[in-house]
Amino acid sequence: MDNRRTFLGLGAATTAAIATSLPAAAAAAPKEAGVVSRVYDGIMGRGYARGPYGLVHFQDSGGLVKLRPGEWPLVLLHQSPASTRQFEAAFKPLVARGIRLIAVDTPGFGFSDPTPAIPKLEDWAPAIVAVLDHLGIQQADVLGHHTGALNATEVALQNPGRVRRLILNGPFPITEAERAQYIAAGERSHAAGVAVVDGSHLLNSFQTRVRMWGPNPDPAILTRTIAEKYQGLGPYWWGHYAAYRYDHAAALKRLTHPTLILTNTGDDIYELAQRARDLRPDFAYVEIPGGSHDIVDQQPDAWCDAVVAFLRRS
Repeated sequence: MDNRRTFLGLGAATTAAIATSLPAAAAAAPKEAGVVSRVYDGIMGRGYARGPYGLVHFQDSGGLVKLRPGEWPLVLLHQSPASTRQFEAAFKPLVARGIRLIAVDTPGFGFSDPTPAIPKLEDWAPAIVAVLDHLGIQQADVLGHHTGALNATEVALQNPGRVRRLILNGPFPITEAERAQYIAAGERSHAAGVAVVDGSHLLNSFQTRVRMWGPNPDPAILTRTIAEKYQGLGPYWWGHYAAYRYDHAAALKRLTHPTLILTNTGDDIYELAQRARDLRPDFAYVEIPGGSHDIVDQQPDAWCDAVVAFLRRS
């Protein structure tokens, strides 16, 4: 039994997924400046589902939201290397807008078990659908950010009947020449991220994320981001390795679901959203002014408004 399951009290005879509401007393605890309460003010539960590679960790706003007729839960798929915590600034705003959200840790990231070998991006979709199966959800809306947008695409392609609407926040339709450049840059980045005894890999990672944030970076959020990078149960570089080798341009052409391309003008792959828009002019398109790679943390209300407006459009 691994340490994580021991900590959670999960034995061999225990069910694979336990969603736990957090104590109200803990929810009332004071917040450190710039840090979202770890209990999200008591609105979230956590659980595990059995997936094809082991346990899949998710967060779920569960019974806190009564869905309107004709509405479905929203699955949130994070970028890499990250976890469900990427969306924590949006948890309360989404619940306040009546959205049931289910955020899923990609296999190998956050607290989800990894694939047994270096994955292809296509390998992750069955683990995401396993969460829907565990929760008894037949159909959902699916949103992904950056690598999560590729995962959302693949969930829809592999399981078209399980997805109602799709939101691609940061599509990635690169050319083959660009792919070679991304792969080479990824290898350099991953080499710089190898752990060394003086801890300089952590400082280098932090400084990179400061530059990606833009003006007025939040050091608490960036600390969380770097912790997420190294806490995953699989190698952190697997996310970019899989994403850079996935042909999102070809996949976009195959989608038949109502889809929103969501971007922000300061995103580091903003131009690729414009390319995706040209590839699929039939898709809805929304851009949020400003922001950067960290738009969910920077402008959670604007981001949630764009998401909810698309989910509820007639």
